[in-house]
Amino acid sequence: MGESEDKSLVKTVKISGTPNKKQAEFFASRAKYTAYGGARGGGKSWALRRKLVALCLRYAGARCLIIRRSYAELKLNHLGQFLEEYGAFIKYSEADKCLSFPNGSRIFFGYCSSDRDVLRYQGQEYDVVAIDEATQLTEYQFSIFSACVRGVNDRPKRIYLTCNPGGVGHAWVKRLFIDRDFRGGENPDDYLFIQALVTDNEVLMERDSEYVGRLKSLSPKLRDAWLYGRWDVFEGQFFSEFDHETHVCTRSELPEASKYFLAFDYGFDMLAALLMCVDSGGRVFVADELCVPGLTLSEAAVRIVGAFANFRPEYAVASPDLWNRRQDSGLSGFEIMQRTPGMPPMIAADDRRIPGWRVVREYLGGSEGDVKLKICSVCTELIHSMTSLLCDKNRAEDAAGEPHSVTHAPEALRYGLMSRFNLISSKDEFLFSKKRTGPGYF
Repeated sequence: MGESEDKSLVKTVKISGTPNKKQAEFFASRAKYTAYGGARGGGKSWALRRKLVALCLRYAGARCLIIRRSYAELKLNHLGQFLEEYGAFIKYSEADKCLSFPNGSRIFFGYCSSDRDVLRYQGQEYDVVAIDEATQLTEYQFSIFSACVRGVNDRPKRIYLTCNPGGVGHAWVKRLFIDRDFRGGENPDDYLFIQALVTDNEVLMERDSEYVGRLKSLSPKLRDAWLYGRWDVFEGQFFSEFDHETHVCTRSELPEASKYFLAFDYGFDMLAALLMCVDSGGRVFVADELCVPGLTLSEAAVRIVGAFANFRPEYAVASPDLWNRRQDSGLSGFEIMQRTPGMPPMIAADDRRIPGWRVVREYLGGSEGDVKLKICSVCTELIHSMTSLLCDKNRAEDAAGEPHSVTHAPEALRYGLMSRFNLISSKDEFLFSKKRTGPGYF
């Protein structure tokens, strides 16, 4: 199992079942964060329950928390199985919503369907938190549960996740465990991902030989995610046509002696600025990006000038709300940013969402011959966001606002392309919305 049982219980407790290779790797993990997932039917839930039981048996007094989006799902998928296999020596309290072990260890059952739910866990302490179907939680919710794993005792402090591609948490799970794109304060050594495939589950293959066939009959996106565990294609992905091989280029492929322009989406939580240019054939290239959180308007303008002044961009297109006057200063965001020396002439974007996303799709094209958009490989935030942006649940042609962290760079791209030119025209000329402001068009 990887976690040996308490000696006082080892004669009376037997954890049944033989783990497959991937499950054995999961049991043996000592990483602070272990994610086990990728495809359906890989035996993740079975392994998660046994890992928690083993930890509770080994470490007397352990406090564990198992989380899912709803309590009903948690009871259906785990509680009955816990009691069926271990009911001879553990007791469940519906009032406390926890399983109790003879040595004082407990497994608490929790749920998190909204940010309001997760706030109930602030200030609580657990030795182990297990998040089942982690991609159904936002990164903020994950951070709150992570903060609950603490204590002065010498029991291990760990977080276990099971996950499948897709869902509101797809982006942060993919960033941490698949792309291993770590930010300040995140230690790469703390994170381990174990890829699960249905073919790993020999028991399921023997008992339900037609299961793989049913997965193969799904829509292409669901099939690739649930059968093959692909994290770059999943149901609900907004830009399913985005392809790394087709739409990403190297610096050497950028057009020479091109004229540049900027597009940016500003928020205090994130400035996403894109340096864009056009080749003689009308293709648009995103040559570079500047994605930085926590900047004031004036600081954002200084950073933009510092990053891109050498390219002498002809204009900068930004969200129209920057033209609204602010109560604190009486100045608009446009006025604050435009007065920064070296800032290109700013124009207000045509920010219509659905028409804008349609234009982005036109640039992405349906095949290599139709592609009119290339993104340089240095634009990691934009590339990550293009593969992580979700469809709005209520409007199929619009992008979802959550997870918010992946909306900024695509918004900037939409502004830039909407400022550009009519794809039907063969001439390389710019068409601007009626909101345009300032000189410098080319």
